[in-house]
Amino acid sequence: MIIRARSVVTMDGAPIEDGAVRVTGNRIGEVGEFPKFASDNDEILDLGECILLPGLINAHCHLDYTCLRGKIPRQKSFTNWIRAINAEKAGLTARDYVASINAGLAEAYRFGTTTIANLTAFPELIASIDEAVQTWWFAELIDLRGPKRADEIADTAVESLKSTNNWGLAPHAPFTASTNVFRRCHEIAQRENILLTTHLAESREEMEMFRDRSGPLFEFLQSLGRSMDDCGGTTPLEMFFRDLQLSRGDPSIQAGWAVSLQKTAPWIIAHLNELTESDFDLLSEIRQKFSIAHCPRSHAYFRHSDFQLPRLQRLGFNICLGTDSLASNDDLSLFAEMRAFHKKFPALKPEKTLEMVTVNSARALRREHELGKITPNFLADMIAIPFRDSSAVYQTILNFVGQVPWIMLHGKITDTY
Repeated sequence: MIIRARSVVTMDGAPIEDGAVRVTGNRIGEVGEFPKFASDNDEILDLGECILLPGLINAHCHLDYTCLRGKIPRQKSFTNWIRAINAEKAGLTARDYVASINAGLAEAYRFGTTTIANLTAFPELIASIDEAVQTWWFAELIDLRGPKRADEIADTAVESLKSTNNWGLAPHAPFTASTNVFRRCHEIAQRENILLTTHLAESREEMEMFRDRSGPLFEFLQSLGRSMDDCGGTTPLEMFFRDLQLSRGDPSIQAGWAVSLQKTAPWIIAHLNELTESDFDLLSEIRQKFSIAHCPRSHAYFRHSDFQLPRLQRLGFNICLGTDSLASNDDLSLFAEMRAFHKKFPALKPEKTLEMVTVNSARALRREHELGKITPNFLADMIAIPFRDSSAVYQTILNFVGQVPWIMLHGKITDTY
């Protein structure tokens, strides 16, 4: 089949005007100008005045909480939000979570997402999920009161995940997952060649907890029985490096932390909002850069400190976009995330913003050779949006609002005009 559109955005060069894509099975074959390779023998689908672009990739999401949309009023502090979401979760059943994840996958798909990195606290429920889009399942692990059970918690999650095609582990954050959990996840990742993800340096209160041994998050977690011995005189980023320290060397040596990170499995780090100058010194030491998942609208909801995009880019980190959960967002549209991001960083070219939900996210998932572009041998995951005005192609993409009217997933057309 040949699919023709007014403009084909390949993410592998300039947009192709009057472009066409040959699809064979679930893969992309030839890509180029329509008149040059279409013949009378080809089945041709002409999308008309449309932009054809790669399916979008959500680098960070919590579909467990799709059902909490609009149920948590904006709180005065991040800690109060944690209290509020815990109160809401207390009333949810396994059936509620299955329905929530299914609804979230369906919504993300309607907004043009064809691949999603989803964190779930209930990997045992995955078998009951209708996987509407290609999903990387990350089991979210918390051992707030029981660090001695780290191996059991991680190994149990692995048993539920191994039946899925794409999976990883997500020690939740340094303030909720022990060093034992982080290290056990690292061991499993090295053995199974999987990805890891975590939340890091998300809020001011997390920084206050680790650096100053004070603040609402410190007091809240202490009241829950968490040992606070790891708090004081450090930053969340330093804690992350320390948790990954594999040698018996002095963990206070920053260079040692940076070297140890070279031995780790690939990480997708969510947020990374609160960074000190010493943190940036530490980040500059890392040769193998991890990926960073930034969630613009959730970031605005919590009023976090400014995301340090220019400095992180200069250091060579791979920046992706995600939606986070609907407990802190309105919907699962990556188009809306791109608009919010571009509004915050207007100097960035629109095509660079689009890279953050295509090629950059594909790289984060270690699928840069089959996802995020319209190019030969890649998976035929594509979407089309109307192109009815004189705006530039990439600006039209950023301005698109609503549900995507045409989607191809793995070579199958699932929605049409």
